[in-house]
Amino acid sequence: MTINPRGARHRRRVGLLGGSFNPAHDGHRHVAEAVRRALRLDQVWLMVSPGNPLKPRAGMAPLAARLASARRIADGRRVIATGIEAALGTRYTEDTLAALRRRFPRMRFVFVIGADNLVQLPRWQGWARLAAGTPIAVLPRPGWTRKALAGQAAGRLAPHRRRPGALLAGTPPHAPWCFIPAAEHAASATAIRAATGRS
Repeated sequence: MTINPRGARHRRRVGLLGGSFNPAHDGHRHVAEAVRRALRLDQVWLMVSPGNPLKPRAGMAPLAARLASARRIADGRRVIATGIEAALGTRYTEDTLAALRRRFPRMRFVFVIGADNLVQLPRWQGWARLAAGTPIAVLPRPGWTRKALAGQAAGRLAPHRRRPGALLAGTPPHAPWCFIPAAEHAASATAIRAATGRS
């Protein structure tokens, strides 16, 4: 299954797991399945970024190669790899999410991040608007979880934290977020690149 960048009218609950996927690995699939089960999502989209503004370009494989690696860990039905961000022409996550809400107006999107990205969230362009407009699901990452839950973003968003089962209940004026207790997966794209001799 492919995602039509022009949009669709389907009514679905969709998790958006964005990243460089340089390369995609079992840890990404673990996160996708964990969040899909915990939130009873219809699908999780692996959104392969054309370029992360916070990451150096050195050592970054071409988009086509990274998208191919994401497709290898996806099943094409419940977990779908997509390069839709490149098709949308957006650079920042908040713009991508706004574009997706316009093009898929009947879908309920959840932005999925690891605990490491919750720590970094205040560095993102328009992060407060992003968090106010889209529910966020945070999953544990080795060495990051405790720091993330005690960090700036978690503190500022504390009034909006919910249990996973309540994340998509209702439509509050400020989108909620949740922490999903799941087993940590140690796979790392950095380690995979090091093992294969890529920088």
